[in-house]
Amino acid sequence: MANILKEIIKILPEDKISDAAFEGANIVLYTKDKKFFLDNKGSIKDAVKEFRKRIELRPDPSLCMDLEKAKKEIQKLIPEEAGAQEFIFDPPRSQVIIHADKPGLVIGKQGEILKDIREKTLWVPLIKRLPPIRSKLIESIRSVLYENADERKKFLDKTGHRIYDGWIREKKHEWVRLSCLGASRQVGRTCFLLQTPESRVLIDCGIDPSQDEGPEAYPFLDAPEFNISEIDAIIVTHSHLDHSGLLPYLFKFGYRGPVYCTLPTRDVMSLLQLDMIKIQRSEGKEPIYSSEEVRQMVLHTICPDYEEVTDITPDVRLTFYNAGHILGSSIVHLNIGNGLHNFAYTGDLKYARTNVLEPANTQFPRLETLMMEATYGGKTNVMAEQEADEYMIKTIKETFERGGKVLMPVLGSGRAQEVMIIVERLMREKKIPDAPVYIDGMLWDITAIHTAYPEYLNRNIREQIFHKENNPFLSEIFKKVGSSKERKQIMLEEGPCLILATSGMLTGGPSVEYLKGLAEGDKHSLIFSCYQPPGSLGHRIREGEKELMLRENGKTHIFKINLEVHKVEITNHSDRRQLMNYVKRCNPQARKVIVVHGESSRCLDLASSIHKQFRIETIAPKNLEVIRLK
Repeated sequence: MANILKEIIKILPEDKISDAAFEGANIVLYTKDKKFFLDNKGSIKDAVKEFRKRIELRPDPSLCMDLEKAKKEIQKLIPEEAGAQEFIFDPPRSQVIIHADKPGLVIGKQGEILKDIREKTLWVPLIKRLPPIRSKLIESIRSVLYENADERKKFLDKTGHRIYDGWIREKKHEWVRLSCLGASRQVGRTCFLLQTPESRVLIDCGIDPSQDEGPEAYPFLDAPEFNISEIDAIIVTHSHLDHSGLLPYLFKFGYRGPVYCTLPTRDVMSLLQLDMIKIQRSEGKEPIYSSEEVRQMVLHTICPDYEEVTDITPDVRLTFYNAGHILGSSIVHLNIGNGLHNFAYTGDLKYARTNVLEPANTQFPRLETLMMEATYGGKTNVMAEQEADEYMIKTIKETFERGGKVLMPVLGSGRAQEVMIIVERLMREKKIPDAPVYIDGMLWDITAIHTAYPEYLNRNIREQIFHKENNPFLSEIFKKVGSSKERKQIMLEEGPCLILATSGMLTGGPSVEYLKGLAEGDKHSLIFSCYQPPGSLGHRIREGEKELMLRENGKTHIFKINLEVHKVEITNHSDRRQLMNYVKRCNPQARKVIVVHGESSRCLDLASSIHKQFRIETIAPKNLEVIRLK
């Protein structure tokens, strides 16, 4: 593979290629020949067949029409009803990104309009749907990527050279091993290091949200096998902070390699990390990293689609599959050593269709080792989801009828959007009284990100979003809360309302502020709907604590818990029954199952049950254990 670019150019018509570069695992060829760009007579297709790599032909930047002229020409070609509003030019890569309300109308019948844009401007058009809800975060991520186009082009090319330019480490034997640096017999600080003789791949790098600070909050990055300068790639399964919260910290200490995740994961994790910085500052703490490190992380992301196979090192190939947990959450499938071993890690998993997402994928090309979560893996962790929803509805209805407010602390992404969909439907069907639903914290931005990536949602919601008038997220019942002043006003107002606020574990953020204001009112209700780790404020209230010491305006106050406390056991994780069913339905069935991401007893219990029922070798490792996979 060392000279793959030269080898590709060799089989193409002579003197047609002016430059060749990598964009990660993809290969991009540039030509100064206008005719060859517009019609290469199938020579690029032949090269793709021969080398089995993604190869794209683009015009050399010197061929492209002047930016202003090109914009005017494109506007002429696109019908007005397409709602094209943004044109972002990426000169180093000869691309123009067109954002429109109706992408189909920009593409045209059988791609006619795209073809016209290419022919008349010699820019390569990429069409994106405009999110129905505007998100400042998505806009700032775009500007980071496009304002640093030259830097990003160099980074992608460097990544491609690492993948294709041969082995950098001496290979005497073939082996694959996995080090557990977090989330083993615990929930939180997820981090695993996969090693081969050639590659060092980090999977997730999270914090433990139930720990304020100190070594217990972070993965074991002081393990002897972890060396930041040797990491070739980082893979992020999804955006929750227990999987992505420490990632910018690695950039603080010099990591400049690729981060692989889906597009929604990139956007939501950036938002959660920036929010974490803000919360730490508001609590008078020094943040462990800054927004500059978050920016660097965004600049180094590579975002494959589900089921898109991509090389990430010379001997590791990655494919993401839907995990069904939250928007963009992924099962990571790694083909290691050209078929030597196939490994899949579920990340957080939901093996059931939800109000927002399709169920987790179970079909893989090959599979020897499966690593899976056990958050709800204990024998008693069986949830009646229909009954849980009915109980939630009953609680909201009763609280509203007595004029109370319902506070639901939620994780930024996942359960919050599920609840929004359920409540919108119930109010529309008149099953619960009409009342405002206040969206606080970063929930509004995360909901906007949901509308920006409808292809990651289930079929029903996707179709509703494509027809704006039916988009449930745009319902008038939802009210955005933008300041602490508005927050206080909501608590002072008479009458019922539902408040969805982060953090879901009451470890900080607006949910704690609402709790202080509503705790002593006996007509209000608090509904817990997500996992509450032992030691967290949420866990203590769930277990029946009636008096809390909380800081307010720099002083410690005692708050009595007079409101009703409800536990709704419904989650974006799979329960015990779904986890067992998932192992059963995996095709092909794994030869070994590693059970992680759960309290110790639940990991051991699930591992034991999988072994007994399916006669599969299982292991529930502890943190710092190393497992030889091959």
